[in-house]
Amino acid sequence: MIYLKKLSLLLIVLGFKLTLNAQVKLPALVGDNMVLQQNSKVNLWGWAAPNEKINIQLGWQNTPVEIITDLNGNWKTAVSTPVGNEKPYDITIEASNKIILKNILIGEVWICSGQSNMYFPVEKEDGTWKTGVKNYEEEIQNANFPSIRLFTVLTKASQKPLEDVTGSWAVCSPSSIKTFSAVAYFFGRDLYQKLKVPIGLISSSWGGTKAEAWTSQTVLEGNTDFLPLLEQDAKNEKLFQEKLETYYADLKKERIANNIEGFKSQLKKPKKEENKTSYVLYNAMLHPLVNYTMKGVIWYQGESNAEKAFLYRSLFPAMVKSWRDDWKQGDFPFYFVQIAPHKGQNPDIREAQLIASKTISNTGMVVTTDVGNATNIHPIDKQTVGYRLALIARAKTYGENKLVYSGPIYNHLKVKKDKIQLFFDNVDSGFKKPSEDLKEFEIAGNDQVFYPAEAKIDGKMIVVSSSKVKNPTAVRFAWKAVPEPNLFNNENLPASPFRTDDWEVGVQKK
Repeated sequence: MIYLKKLSLLLIVLGFKLTLNAQVKLPALVGDNMVLQQNSKVNLWGWAAPNEKINIQLGWQNTPVEIITDLNGNWKTAVSTPVGNEKPYDITIEASNKIILKNILIGEVWICSGQSNMYFPVEKEDGTWKTGVKNYEEEIQNANFPSIRLFTVLTKASQKPLEDVTGSWAVCSPSSIKTFSAVAYFFGRDLYQKLKVPIGLISSSWGGTKAEAWTSQTVLEGNTDFLPLLEQDAKNEKLFQEKLETYYADLKKERIANNIEGFKSQLKKPKKEENKTSYVLYNAMLHPLVNYTMKGVIWYQGESNAEKAFLYRSLFPAMVKSWRDDWKQGDFPFYFVQIAPHKGQNPDIREAQLIASKTISNTGMVVTTDVGNATNIHPIDKQTVGYRLALIARAKTYGENKLVYSGPIYNHLKVKKDKIQLFFDNVDSGFKKPSEDLKEFEIAGNDQVFYPAEAKIDGKMIVVSSSKVKNPTAVRFAWKAVPEPNLFNNENLPASPFRTDDWEVGVQKK
């Protein structure tokens, strides 16, 4: 009798545990305050018991959605959303338990990713010391935009693709905006003010990271050009393990030599920089997002790949393609920032980004030569960067066809005796007349020796020459780590650095 009572109790407990395990669970992205992409089929997904019926009631339609989980308890369904508006909705998801998602908006959703200049928050606090973007105190005070929603993915690395991230949606306010990506916020704010629909911003970024960390293992292993990256990761891992073994051996020797209970060593344990390893950020911070239906991506990265700029020419497009393949939303917009002038950089990485802007479909590039800082790799004028990203989106994604969204981009040249004529795109309204002579132009002949050049505006072209070069063949513009050019179009957008030659330079080598 006692045995039967114990067995009954055990079965009740087990049944209770099974019920708990069978309850519907949602990913972090599907939560209160989220923004769903307007006028689209958007994914909702989660986990429950195998073969369990899930009932979903959408606040904007009368007919419920029903779906059955698969044999592993996974479920995903695409639901239709209306045209964006600022009316909040609820979503009820019910099986053995009920989840009610509150304050859901329908609008435009953008993924915001990259390294530290994307991660850089509106306000940075270190103890009692505060800093941030330009005019950060005023920006925070004015950040009352309840129709802009913010989601920050917690930084994490993983050797295997994960299913979920850590984070939650927040309503944009002076308190929530402080720690959010400044570039993403200013981009989203400018879009909201123009489009007048809710904006959802998902920031998934980490300082000091390389593009290969944000690229899938499958893509990296499938291209022989990228094998050196994986080989270097293996060497770094081996070196780290050797340092770790040495540390523990030295620690043991010190403890034996001192023979002191509770001995505290002064030895520094080596740290592993996991966020710099190939595909680990894709696995942990991007792969869990691909179910979330969105409009496009903004990207600010490149500083950490500057030493292998030539490889970036193929790595960056491969990364973009892999994201598009994984999201299964076609060639969605992918707008990015050309890295700013800084003493630790080189012009080759900017060239790789310029090439990408011309060769990757449905993309656009922000030039930042006028808002950089020679001694600070994190320039504080993030407002201009966000505004220019929004310009591209407004023109190329949201139909403002007459909006000029880019500065002058070099197209081709003509040699006229001892001068070179340069022709550009995005100068229909002409070049802005500078207050001084045009700067940062160099010219060379076949000897490949460059000399400072005189450059003059002639209608919609630039004419370049030097008394030291009688038979010119090539021109370079702003081709150095910290250029200070003054070439703009009449919309006050700066020209991208460029060169007309294809002569090999040091960091071009793989």
